[in-house]
Amino acid sequence: MSKSDKQKRLLIIDDEENMRHMLTILLQKSNYIVDTASDGQEALEIIETQFYDFILCDLKMPRMGGMEFLEAAGDKLADSTVIVMSAYGAVDTAIEAMKRGAYDYISKPFKADEVCLALKKAEERESLRFENSLLKERIHKIEQDYTFGKMVGKSKIMQSVFSLATKAAKYDTTVLISGESGTGKELIAKGIHEYGQRSQNPMIAVNCGGIPENLLESEFFGYRKGSFTGADRNKKGLFEEAEGGTIFLDEVGELPLNLQVKLLRVLQEREIRQIGDSRTKKVDVRVIAATAKNLEEDVKQGVFRQDLFYRLNVLPIALPALKERIEDIPLLCDHFIQRFKKTLDKTKISIAPEAMAALLKYSWPGNVRELENAIERAVVLSDEEVLKIDCFPLLNTNDMEADYDSKFEELFDGYSIKAAQKVLERRMIIKALTETGGNRTKASRLLEISHPSLLSKMKAYHITQF
Repeated sequence: MSKSDKQKRLLIIDDEENMRHMLTILLQKSNYIVDTASDGQEALEIIETQFYDFILCDLKMPRMGGMEFLEAAGDKLADSTVIVMSAYGAVDTAIEAMKRGAYDYISKPFKADEVCLALKKAEERESLRFENSLLKERIHKIEQDYTFGKMVGKSKIMQSVFSLATKAAKYDTTVLISGESGTGKELIAKGIHEYGQRSQNPMIAVNCGGIPENLLESEFFGYRKGSFTGADRNKKGLFEEAEGGTIFLDEVGELPLNLQVKLLRVLQEREIRQIGDSRTKKVDVRVIAATAKNLEEDVKQGVFRQDLFYRLNVLPIALPALKERIEDIPLLCDHFIQRFKKTLDKTKISIAPEAMAALLKYSWPGNVRELENAIERAVVLSDEEVLKIDCFPLLNTNDMEADYDSKFEELFDGYSIKAAQKVLERRMIIKALTETGGNRTKASRLLEISHPSLLSKMKAYHITQF
């Protein structure tokens, strides 16, 4: 960087020619690039075409004084540091100027070193402000990098999800979000809506599996008064309620086939027909759908329409299970702790290292929602600032399995096939019981052993949590 790049530009505004000349010589020696103006009016014309790091401005001048200059310049001085110069007895006026945006003032007559000292203080202040601005930008970038809406994650797989969701937010493309229960499908949908052009309009969320089948059509599309028994008034459907915004169809795989046909028409024609109405209505609604099912498999089995699947699956976003991104667990824990500290009126809360190690090892079948519940429960139960392992009851049920895990690892140093067989059998039984939700009959079929044999082995291996 050249010397001129390091120089600061400074404007002197004073009606006394001798004062302008003296300050120009002084400040040029201090390595400033100096321009001058004889009053506020001339200065206004100069700052229209040139930016100044610092401005020395006299308060009392003909045509336009310093106070009037500050008011007239307004936002043009937002990034400039203004130091006003006032005679003795005008201190109150100088203070008023500071209220209007000036940084400091010096009283006339002044010594040369007073001017240099005031500018040095101003430069230090500007340097601190610049560093603070850079720090805020870095923090904001980190926060942006690790978040999307209300979701957090720094793992490579989640960064890929956030990047895709950010792109999706820019357009009205139909999005299909897939993932296990508790992975945050609705949060991703809300983020896409909030970062998109429709954010000022409503987002209507509906659980397609939570509405009785005989009410789905009227809920989605509305009805006219008298169209059926109990229809005592006209009622808008959810698509009309979401006009100009977004409708989020959660668990879209639960829709019955007859309604899938009507949803397909909405996506194709962008119009709906209320029950009891012969006319159609145009709707301007973005559709985001989500499912925990494998819709491609449902299409093969004939329970989900192939044409609807293709209409929904324009931009697919797959959310990983928490066990696939365990590096995000510490970040998620901190995120939930900060939230629950406020809502539960706690002060300092942290997680003990041994508890964090256990959290990282746990399989999290309920995904992020289960982790969130576990953290909230721990914060409530703990009377201390550090959350220990006994604050997480779900981890205690895995103590026996942890012991067997360590024995399993030890087998690599030994040669006992019988010992290895016992550990492997126990692990397979637990896996089958977990898969079947604790249904022992179904688990025995998966394991290809008899039901009595399964019960006997569960007793022998101390499997009691199912």
